[in-house]
Amino acid sequence: MPAAQTLHLLKLCVGPASIGELEERIARNRDAALREGRDPAPVHTTRMVPTRAADIVGRGSIYWVIKGTLLCRQSIAAITPFTDTDGIGRCRLVLRPDVTAVSPRPCRPFQGWRYLNAEDAPTDLDARTAGGLAEMPEALRRELAGLGLI
Repeated sequence: MPAAQTLHLLKLCVGPASIGELEERIARNRDAALREGRDPAPVHTTRMVPTRAADIVGRGSIYWVIKGTLLCRQSIAAITPFTDTDGIGRCRLVLRPDVTAVSPRPCRPFQGWRYLNAEDAPTDLDARTAGGLAEMPEALRRELAGLGLI
């Protein structure tokens, strides 16, 4: 049996207009979960269960497209199918709380999520791999990416 390959998901981030706003939403949800005695791990609920979950869990990430630009990712810790109160099958993507900025790239709108092969995923932005790009304001990175300059 061949070794599993790392696979990621690509998803539009609805609501937050920046990485900072996404991080704020994660913190608000964590605080509310702790107050209510629930698991504080961030989750994203989706309709479909990825058929290649074994290639994603523990190795893959969800790459977030914010305002038309792929900007960041969160590691996927678990994928848990469930049935909601209306009897509709759904899926919880249990995420790690850390959000990692990635080399930005424009991305057209789409519905649902898409698979993203590891070799097609953008690199993480940090001082070691991106030089001054990691310290650049997010809005400027987004604009330069939209112009195809980074």
